[in-house]
Amino acid sequence: MSTYAIGDLQGCLPSLDLLLDKIAHKDPQARLIFVGDLVNRGPQSLHTLRTVRSLGSRATALLGNHDLHLLAVSQGIRKAHAGDTLEDILQAPDRDDWIDWVRQRPLAHLENGHLMVHAGVLPQWTTAQVLSLAQEVESVLRGPDWADFLREMYGNQPAQWDDALTGTDRLRCIVNALTRIRYCTADGAMELSNKEAFGAHLEGFTPWFDMPGRATADSTIVFGHWSTLGLVLRDNLIGLDTGCVWGGKLTALRLEDRAIEQVACPQYQRPG
Repeated sequence: MSTYAIGDLQGCLPSLDLLLDKIAHKDPQARLIFVGDLVNRGPQSLHTLRTVRSLGSRATALLGNHDLHLLAVSQGIRKAHAGDTLEDILQAPDRDDWIDWVRQRPLAHLENGHLMVHAGVLPQWTTAQVLSLAQEVESVLRGPDWADFLREMYGNQPAQWDDALTGTDRLRCIVNALTRIRYCTADGAMELSNKEAFGAHLEGFTPWFDMPGRATADSTIVFGHWSTLGLVLRDNLIGLDTGCVWGGKLTALRLEDRAIEQVACPQYQRPG
């Protein structure tokens, strides 16, 4: 049985259906791991969740920043943004069941030497530490006080990891690294306000995956989140956000041999 990692869906159900059909023709029982941002900006967020959930134990779906945004909007903690497409979930008669299902998803997953996260990791974190820190946040999101945490989750500080961090500051830093990071400094300070495309010059900052001495270099990291990167294939790095919602492609990669399956996507949103 093979395992496919799949990039950001963002509610693009027609593209997901086509991709799943392509995979099913090769391996009907394939394992599927979605690297986050299941919902938002595409036209069918609710039915995308239904499709992923219907896969049962064959699928693992990680939390991305848009999935966390759904949770926050559902509790009145954040207002919907222009371009959001979450109303089908929020107005569903079984919306509470869907919100509970989303908040049970993991933030990191390790399979066959592949460490999977939505956005990235800090350079000083080992693979074991990434999984442990992700579990700290997961336990809060799955617990009774999850909405209280979401009220404190947003913000760019602390921008730099310290093992001595505690409480909300610690959890916020973990979430920002796993679901939002693009650039950081050599000592792990994150740049979270810039939305420039890949290749922008940010003095003192480097894409997180290019940081020398990154402690997760012993694992192959699989991630999404950064659509302007396109498909990234390196010895120990796989980037799978190929901009489906922007009119790019939806990409699946078979972990065993890096075979690629892609489908072209309609443009549901325009960047800007």
